[in-house]
Amino acid sequence: MRRLYLREAAIMLVLARLALSILPPARIFAWVNGPLKRVNRFAVDEIGWVSWAIESLGERLNAGCLPRTLAAHAMLRRRGIPSQVCLGVGRHDNKLAAHAWLEVKKEEVVGRSETHRFVRIAQFGGAQT
Repeated sequence: MRRLYLREAAIMLVLARLALSILPPARIFAWVNGPLKRVNRFAVDEIGWVSWAIESLGERLNAGCLPRTLAAHAMLRRRGIPSQVCLGVGRHDNKLAAHAWLEVKKEEVVGRSETHRFVRIAQFGGAQT
């Protein structure tokens, strides 16, 4: 089962990187804001597996926080789990820095190790239920 999640995460990370390089941000975030076709409220274990697969592969592939966040959002969306892409800014070494993370029911599931240093400036995606 872990291999299936890792394979899907690898594909989604590649697609997220590709989308970020060729599509305008407005189009990407319009997709993120799109409605879910179905909602699956009982897939709690899926959230942990998706988070694990994205974070594990993201580190190995040196994927940034935004591709990881978008890839995880896509994986959760396929499973009918509403999630929210959050963008924040903060200071790091006296320079302005940005960070993206993913939340499900107001709990950070991807990119959580850095969020305490950033102030949320935008959020996109599914309803927080």
